[in-house]
Amino acid sequence: MGRRRDLTEIRRLQNISRLVTLTGAGGVGKTRLALRVAAEQHRAFDAVWLVDLSALDDPELITETVAATIGVRDQSEKSSLTSLIQALSAQRTLLVLDNCEHLRDACASLADRLLRAVPDLRIIATSRQSLGVMGEHQMEVAPLALPEPDRRLPGRAPELYDGVCLFLERAAAVVPGFRLTADNEDAVIELCRRLDGIPLAIELAAVRLRALTVDALLERLDNRYGLLTSGSPTVVPRQRTLHALVDWSFQLLSPSERTLCSRVSIFPGHFDLEAVEAVCTGDGIEQQDVLDLIDALLDKSLLLREEHGCQVRYRMLETLREFGRLRLKGPDERRTLARRHRDHYLRLVERAVAEWFGPAQLTWYARLRLERAHLRAAMEFCLHEPGEAETGLRMAMLLFDPLWMPNAFYSEGRYWLDRLLEVTPGPTAVRAEALCADAHLAFMQGDPTAGELRIGQGRALAEKLDDARILAWASLVAGIASHQSGDHARAAVVLEEAVAGLAAAGEGIALVVGLFSLGAAVGYLGDLEQAARLLERSLAIAERHGESWIRSWVLNVCAIQAWQRGDNARAASLARESLRVGRGFDDRLAIGTSMEALGWIMQSEGRHAAAARMFGAAVGVCRTAGMSALWMVQHGEFHERCVNALRARMGERAFDRALRQGGRLTLDDAVAEALGEPADARGTEGRGEEPQEAAVPAASPLTRRESEIAELISQGMSNREISSALVIALRTTEGHVEHILTKLGFNSRAQIAAWVTARKAGGQDCGQDGRDRGRVTPPPRPR
Repeated sequence: MGRRRDLTEIRRLQNISRLVTLTGAGGVGKTRLALRVAAEQHRAFDAVWLVDLSALDDPELITETVAATIGVRDQSEKSSLTSLIQALSAQRTLLVLDNCEHLRDACASLADRLLRAVPDLRIIATSRQSLGVMGEHQMEVAPLALPEPDRRLPGRAPELYDGVCLFLERAAAVVPGFRLTADNEDAVIELCRRLDGIPLAIELAAVRLRALTVDALLERLDNRYGLLTSGSPTVVPRQRTLHALVDWSFQLLSPSERTLCSRVSIFPGHFDLEAVEAVCTGDGIEQQDVLDLIDALLDKSLLLREEHGCQVRYRMLETLREFGRLRLKGPDERRTLARRHRDHYLRLVERAVAEWFGPAQLTWYARLRLERAHLRAAMEFCLHEPGEAETGLRMAMLLFDPLWMPNAFYSEGRYWLDRLLEVTPGPTAVRAEALCADAHLAFMQGDPTAGELRIGQGRALAEKLDDARILAWASLVAGIASHQSGDHARAAVVLEEAVAGLAAAGEGIALVVGLFSLGAAVGYLGDLEQAARLLERSLAIAERHGESWIRSWVLNVCAIQAWQRGDNARAASLARESLRVGRGFDDRLAIGTSMEALGWIMQSEGRHAAAARMFGAAVGVCRTAGMSALWMVQHGEFHERCVNALRARMGERAFDRALRQGGRLTLDDAVAEALGEPADARGTEGRGEEPQEAAVPAASPLTRRESEIAELISQGMSNREISSALVIALRTTEGHVEHILTKLGFNSRAQIAAWVTARKAGGQDCGQDGRDRGRVTPPPRPR
């Protein structure tokens, strides 16, 4: 099923090396892939042999097993190895050594000897880890491809993914007529995802459809090792159930490797070496041994290596992770590991907060996004472990600046703060500060009722505690809320109090926020000179500390005020500088607000289509965060005024078309257009033409001719019909179809058809040639 890219890569490796080892987790499909390679290449060899070593336990018998498989009998005084070499030397041979992991050293020794002695021999090995032979090339076989989480796919697009395809095929064999529908699509995709795209697990799950619906199967998946037990009787026992297969891998580990394999199951997502050293050491594992043990688990395919930016991280498939949790020494060990896990990530958050207002801000922003699953697990531990709720509340509150706000994770921030506030009623400074943080998030989401309640509670508690710093922060939150609602006079008064209190308390980033918020409020009240002084002071503090995120917001406010003064050139420069400074952060609200401001500026400059596209881009960017660029009352007024002018100048249809074009831009292309950088999707403004519908930019690997053939395949034409329609040889058509399948990683014409349909639904072209964009028009069918 699928694997065409893997097949292409194996062929490439075979051109480099005579020994290619396919590695990967149990059940991932190494054997089937090796068999398919062998089947496709049998004409290139005089003989192709499969040697199944799964049932062999004695490494001394490997040579005899291989010899017996290829028909060499021990009927002379020669050694089995000598006889084997002579037999292999007589012909060009492809030897597949399957399931080498439990006999790794013996397999490596035999492969090395045979390759040295037989020049025309090629070997494909399958193993949980590489053989370690000089000249060996390793290819890790990944689980089957699956749709990304939280991504809605059009039409039959889910069927383009090999993992979903496999489930559907096996399900149809068990339940005739089973197919993907709108009702079961989400459950099918989630099921395949929960099974990590492991073919064996997917096949075992499909068998259960005899008795369960997909939804019921998904619900019972928490007990996957009890559920997925109906394997084929034709395979070796260890491959008949998921539990037996994983246990086989586990038993091949050394004692210390087993211990670490079990302990890293505490990590809910990908993790780094520092985390393993902090959480999993002690009681048999020394810190200096962790790197070697991690390397061993990677080599045995029990951990996956991933690169996130410039960081190397590790991940355990969920199927393996659940098995590892079952191997921990009871609830006491799980609790100990969970506490150490919480402690490690709490220390990480404390470091992030200490360094947040400075040049390391972007680094910490990216790091905390990577650790999001662990931060959730740490707070969940605090909720359920007696006596830890206060620590959890402090952690949730500390995440306000470096995680909840710059990512616009307002709902998630409120979720954790609300849950932890409920179980920590004590009158503490942590609670007072958390109430203010919760209020700010509520105001940002346009929920003033909850915001007013929380800020009132926070201020009352801060007064009771006589904590001037938290009182100043409460004033900051209340002042921003008033500014946001359009009550700039009240905002100015409250923000002045906040700025004075924050300056006295030695606050850094909160003071910068207070100054630029006060500057914005004063500016809307008409005192642009005072506003400029406040904004300059805010910028100076941020620049002195090397801060970027808040500075991008300050620059945006400066841009809006420059536009209000009629200085469009200065305003555009500041708005674009705001985007450049803040583009490393995924603050969709900040990005969308800058684009909205650029729309106002472009409208003032008479760039009508560009302004409409920018408004559309702002809407699209903010929509992905569940926000609106018009989150301030004043912004809504500016927007309405500009849109009315554009509709009057452009007409309804032209305006709406340009708005849709901007809304379809990807985030990167929207930012590129706002900055004036080249982008794939551009209108024709400035050339005296009406802007055209912009295609969603997405590169296609197909050539112009291949895209034509793909289009005809989607119409149900056979190779012979395509050859006749395009007036090309049948053999040429077959070659093009094979290239299309290889490039797209598909194994059926139906997948090509679904791919073409999905790209049309997304407004994308199917070919590389710029002259070939849009719909491919096929020749008429032959009569």
